[in-house]
Amino acid sequence: MQTEDEDEASCEEYVARSDFTGSSTDQLSFSRGDRLLVHAKPSSEWWWAELQGVIGYVPASYMSQDAAGEEEEDPSIEDPWQDEEYFGNYGTLRLHLEMLSDKSRTEAYRQVILSNSASLSSKRVMDLGCGTGIISLFCAQLARPSMVYAVEASSMAEYTRQLVKQNGYDEVVTVLQGRAEEIELPEQVDVLVSEWMGNCLLFEFMVESVLLARDRWLRDGGTIWPSSAALTFVPCQADSYYAEKMAFWERPYGLDFTPLQPLAQQEFFTKPKFSHIIEPCDCLAAPCDVISLDMYTLQVGDLEEMKGQFHFCVEKSGAFHGFTAWFTVCFESLEAGGATVELNTGPNSGPTHWKQTLFMLDRPVSVCAGDSISGTIVLQRNPVWRRHMTVTLHWTIKGSTDNPDNSQAGTKSFPMWR
Repeated sequence: MQTEDEDEASCEEYVARSDFTGSSTDQLSFSRGDRLLVHAKPSSEWWWAELQGVIGYVPASYMSQDAAGEEEEDPSIEDPWQDEEYFGNYGTLRLHLEMLSDKSRTEAYRQVILSNSASLSSKRVMDLGCGTGIISLFCAQLARPSMVYAVEASSMAEYTRQLVKQNGYDEVVTVLQGRAEEIELPEQVDVLVSEWMGNCLLFEFMVESVLLARDRWLRDGGTIWPSSAALTFVPCQADSYYAEKMAFWERPYGLDFTPLQPLAQQEFFTKPKFSHIIEPCDCLAAPCDVISLDMYTLQVGDLEEMKGQFHFCVEKSGAFHGFTAWFTVCFESLEAGGATVELNTGPNSGPTHWKQTLFMLDRPVSVCAGDSISGTIVLQRNPVWRRHMTVTLHWTIKGSTDNPDNSQAGTKSFPMWR
């Protein structure tokens, strides 16, 4: 029989890199600098650890081994931006095929160029993160600006040069390979355009590169596209997803598998579900914007933590399974009085490759029309892995006068992805 001393000796001590608030009863909450004993590593993402006699799951990416009071060097942290993997993915056609096949996305950018073609004809443009160069080619084809600097950090830049030449626009479009933080232009530009948005708007944080390029290369009074962005939230039903991942374990093949439900919750509901498609009828209330970005005034430091509030009046009774998020970006016109072009990735607009993002509660809550759901959302950037973040939700449900007993509160943190 293993003694308590032997059991403790088999554990490894780790130090918390940053604060974490557990979102379920089997997750530990801890503060930066806390020392935890890790008992087991059942997956690469979640470990079984102990803090002050309390045991629970902790996110592995928040842990760092400590020896003699100093963090152990982790070779993987030499690249906190994960550039090799990130730009490696954009050096293949898979992602570009997905983006170019997204007609809502691509046509929105085309419409921006087309509707501003007269004003663009004498402008200098930077297309940051140009990929295959589709936006740069739209500029050259539809507006003939004086110069387009197509900037791409991945190896796709080599092929973009070929595409520019193949289409006869090499006198207008100059392809530059390199990160936004490193490239050099011969002049400042009048327009900075980029398709930088990720899941839940900010994921991957390409927006930081856009802000750095704006501060360095966009002339005073220049235009940035998109000009503004907003993250939208709505409480929702997710009956089919809940049935698929959780209710399934209640009685498969006539057997009781409910002891697996806590494991299912940990595995399927701890992180947000990307590429979710919400039907308008699954929205329990009218959606609202929780975070808004002005691309002219937003600063890199603002990205470390962004907070928003929400208040929803439930319009239909049903099971409140969680929240669904999407985003909208707007492109202001260069023309006086010109129309703004909008790209909306929500359920009432054309489908996009982003689709929507679903944040599941640990268990559904029955709500009735007239109830209110209010709270806050915090997007906190990962202090180590700079393309990742954690979304923390705090919510309170208050029953209507017809349903006064339906009042409760909750909180949950969702790592995206580390």
